[in-house]
Amino acid sequence: MKIIIAAGTGFLGKNLEKYFTGKGDQVYILTRNPKRKNEMYWDAKTIGEWRKTLEQADVLINLTGKSVDCRYHEKNRAEIYNSRIESTRVLQEAIDHCILKPKIWLNASSATIYVHSEKHLNTEENGIIGDDFSMNICKSWEEELFKTKNNGIRKVALRTSIVLGNNGGAFPKLKMITKLGLGGKQGKGNQMVSWIHIEDFCKAVDWIIQNENRDGAVNITAPAPLSNEAMMKKLRKQFKAPFGLNAPVWQLEIASVFLNTETELLLKSRNVYPQKLMESGFHFSYPTFDEAILNC
Repeated sequence: MKIIIAAGTGFLGKNLEKYFTGKGDQVYILTRNPKRKNEMYWDAKTIGEWRKTLEQADVLINLTGKSVDCRYHEKNRAEIYNSRIESTRVLQEAIDHCILKPKIWLNASSATIYVHSEKHLNTEENGIIGDDFSMNICKSWEEELFKTKNNGIRKVALRTSIVLGNNGGAFPKLKMITKLGLGGKQGKGNQMVSWIHIEDFCKAVDWIIQNENRDGAVNITAPAPLSNEAMMKKLRKQFKAPFGLNAPVWQLEIASVFLNTETELLLKSRNVYPQKLMESGFHFSYPTFDEAILNC
């Protein structure tokens, strides 16, 4: 297959490239800083030479978007929104100019599109989508993807949870704070954490590509969310940390200012289930958190 990954130099993109090239696929990366032969410059706003790579492509994967690990002041809010909407919009414009268009377009989204929920398990069918900054970003992102219908192009929004891997993402930070003795619960610890191992993330993307009846929004998460308190306990056990200091909300609020982040990233309950993946027969290599962290 010929696969194009937009913004493919981050944690997810690098792992997807390794996964697909390992299968013998041809992978091209759209990036602001091209350094290799398979990388092409794009600014995620305007059409350039990169458009030609979309011709006769089998798969387009768009992972573009400013990191949400920042303070949500006006400037960052605008950049978070614009980076997602503009990149999706310009990719659609480029596709409209293609003679032989990609067969499937997978666009990043987030499991944070669902409301804070400690009891209700959100599937694609019964998931409750709310109204705040983060959820509205996801809604706008998906609306931009799906608003244009192209015959022959299957579109999928990847509602991805926290991705666990040792070469990026959240796991190295969780490992560090646990080893430093700071691996207690955050806030009340009741908030649910939805997660997926990086290998299963790559497998799930491939599964969707291969299963032609999969389209629309798909939850990319393992089938076993757990509470923050339970997660931190398992991490302490894995890394043999004798204790873990709890972090009450007021402490997190102060720390978030100095760490240039938002407490929502730790305190929001993401209770999500991969109904579409499960119903289609997808097999998780690491269906439980214990199995996942043993293989990070």
